[in-house]
Amino acid sequence: MPAQLLSPLNDYVEELLAEADRIPERRKQLLLRLSDYLRTAPVHAKGVNFICTHNSRRSHLAQVWAAVAVAYFQIDGVNTFSGGTQATAFNPRAVAALGRSGFQVSSAEGQNPHYFLTYAEHSPPLECWSKTYDDPANPRQQFAAVMTCSDADENCPFIPGAELRLALTYEDPKVADDTHVEAVRYDERTRQIGREIFFAVKHSPRTR
Repeated sequence: MPAQLLSPLNDYVEELLAEADRIPERRKQLLLRLSDYLRTAPVHAKGVNFICTHNSRRSHLAQVWAAVAVAYFQIDGVNTFSGGTQATAFNPRAVAALGRSGFQVSSAEGQNPHYFLTYAEHSPPLECWSKTYDDPANPRQQFAAVMTCSDADENCPFIPGAELRLALTYEDPKVADDTHVEAVRYDERTRQIGREIFFAVKHSPRTR
């Protein structure tokens, strides 16, 4: 049985799962490569490190959705991470979009604040902050490096220790910052990433 998420988030996730037919076939083929990698996780613990240039938007969104998907399907042996080619801060616009999706978000302060995102009543919150892909908090071996932006994909042709390197890039919602469609673009990207990550995780393992 799936893990019990917070009620608003659970409703959102059920919508994501029902939207699998909106994923283009070429994207599904990329996502299934990640599925295949995760299939061995119950035997050998695996990590997935989502990497973008600044670790501020897309890589965080992917990490968070992957963590929730792993919990939702109760998959053993998969841990999720994110990082950038440089550290900046988890952008508050992306944090707000996750809040609108049903997460409970704690307040945070500082130039690179640590946000705590609660997704289930009886699970510890996710701690998210900006860091480089090779930060000590991230894995050194037995992980997949998933590149969520084209700049990081082009500038980091080699990620030490990665068993799989996958370019799963997304348009940056930053293009809408400080415009009247800002929230719409962030919500669209949050939903797209959630939809695709849930598809990948659902098709990867032995779910219970």
